[in-house]
Amino acid sequence: MVKVEKVKKKKKELKKETVCLANGLEVSKFEEFKKGSQFLKEPLASELKNASDHFTNDAVQLLKFHGSYQQDDRENRKPGIKDWQMMLRLRSPGGEIPGKLYCCLDDLSNQLGNGTLRATTRQAFQMHGIRKENLKKVIKTIVDSMGSTLAACGDINRNVMAPAAPFETPEYKVARDLAIKVADLLTPVAAQGTFLELWADGDLAYRIKPDKEIESNRKLQFNENVFSGVKNEPLYGATYLPRKFKCAVTVPGDNSVDLLTNDIGIVAFTNKNGYLEGCNFYIGGGMGRTHNNEETFARIADPLGYVEEKDIFELIQSIVAIQRDYGDRKSRKNARMKYLLHEKGINWFKDILVTKYYRKQIKPLRKEPINKLIDYLGWQKQNNEKWFVGLPLLSGRLAGEKKLTIRKLVEKYKLDLRLTPNQDVLICNISNKNKNEIELKLKDIGYENLDDINEIQRHALACPALPLCGLAMTEAERILPDILERIDNLLKSLNIEKTILFRITGCPNGCSRPYMAELALVGSGLNKYQLWLGGSKNLQRLAKPYLQRMPLENMESTLTPLLLEWRKYYLDLDFGDFIDKNEDSFILDLLSN
Repeated sequence: MVKVEKVKKKKKELKKETVCLANGLEVSKFEEFKKGSQFLKEPLASELKNASDHFTNDAVQLLKFHGSYQQDDRENRKPGIKDWQMMLRLRSPGGEIPGKLYCCLDDLSNQLGNGTLRATTRQAFQMHGIRKENLKKVIKTIVDSMGSTLAACGDINRNVMAPAAPFETPEYKVARDLAIKVADLLTPVAAQGTFLELWADGDLAYRIKPDKEIESNRKLQFNENVFSGVKNEPLYGATYLPRKFKCAVTVPGDNSVDLLTNDIGIVAFTNKNGYLEGCNFYIGGGMGRTHNNEETFARIADPLGYVEEKDIFELIQSIVAIQRDYGDRKSRKNARMKYLLHEKGINWFKDILVTKYYRKQIKPLRKEPINKLIDYLGWQKQNNEKWFVGLPLLSGRLAGEKKLTIRKLVEKYKLDLRLTPNQDVLICNISNKNKNEIELKLKDIGYENLDDINEIQRHALACPALPLCGLAMTEAERILPDILERIDNLLKSLNIEKTILFRITGCPNGCSRPYMAELALVGSGLNKYQLWLGGSKNLQRLAKPYLQRMPLENMESTLTPLLLEWRKYYLDLDFGDFIDKNEDSFILDLLSN
């Protein structure tokens, strides 16, 4: 990998950041804080009752487990006064948003938010601009509409991804069903009680109720090889996981979920009768990193192996338990499972898995077809009687006339939505008789030709960045349209008809998964970006960093020599493959011309 950052290790007094447990292990003070929080309750419960316009840092850390981040609009600050507001993220396995829930979210965003909804890269809606005094009302209303925000953030399993397309073929139905079951399997027990106590006045009727298969498998959490030792929270324990945990499920060949960026990636195989037969497992992916710290890095998942249908859920719980017990609880920057795999290796992980936790053998991976990034945009048959239509949402932001029109369509025709990992929305369950009428209404809001979508916009991703994200160093979402137009114009001026998979973030944490793109900009300062190149169009290869602080105004002049070389000698290859084929020094020379 190209060396673009000099390591600058800051030596800190460990005693200020860690505590030593009775067994001699050092953990961060945050781990002890989680343990004493009464299963993610205090001080959040107390601070919900006070008159302050914001939460303290301790309460904010617990708030994440309940699906919310506290933010400050930097552009609305006044001297000495921050503009505090909450971002709220939903739990929606596979991106499923029933029509009733969507209407609820639309109302809440208009009445108590900033008027917009945002589809995330993990297939969930986010609301922005919620004031602290309104947060409980918003979450309770979501719960009343059969939604949830529990575990959308925090050191816990987050939203489980799956192909969003509502195809009623056996393989897609199996994958969607499996994603829901994995989400239910990994739902916390005691934290769910805390969630309902805080936000739904303790009404346990809203408790997430797994089906009999998952209920039976959850009992395995009390087996001594997986049990945390805490009866109220048998899998997670009182301190939950060292860091966030992400899972995705897909069908062979469909990489719409960016499978290798997850802690657990699952490929579900069905038999000729349409039943789940077994799954390939990949483990240890993750995107987050920190500038100037080479001990943090993006990583794609390692292949683990194949297990039959009857063992899937036991294996998942065993993997989570290993991360619970061996993940780094001293340094949060190195607490993701990817660092455990990097440090110990896949062979160590397999060995401890089969000897101590799972206690069964894992078969070699089953052969899969070549993966493709599929987006499901445009009109497609759901079944013989129904259609769905995929609508591109640049950066996932749903606002204005588009938001209002979709609301009216959902209400009038009793439709449901699904969100894609590409931040787009699918409108589902459209009957044959209503298709033409809905098509006309969509043309009124700019969707007049869904068969001719701008290719570079089609797969581009951006994180929200400024002004709300406290981690953002520079812009992403707000400048994405301009950046895409500039790249598109540059390609056209050079007579290059092929497109490029592009992503942008305002900081190195990787929320839009930039490190998988053929071309990515990663914020490293005001209007300055790291330049990452060389990912693959089917999301199977990591990009590399080539420039550390490229001024945004220099983008065209920096890229032009590189694009000319691609056009002249390598245009039979995709752009990312052209980068990967050549030596790093050669690419750097072109960038410095």
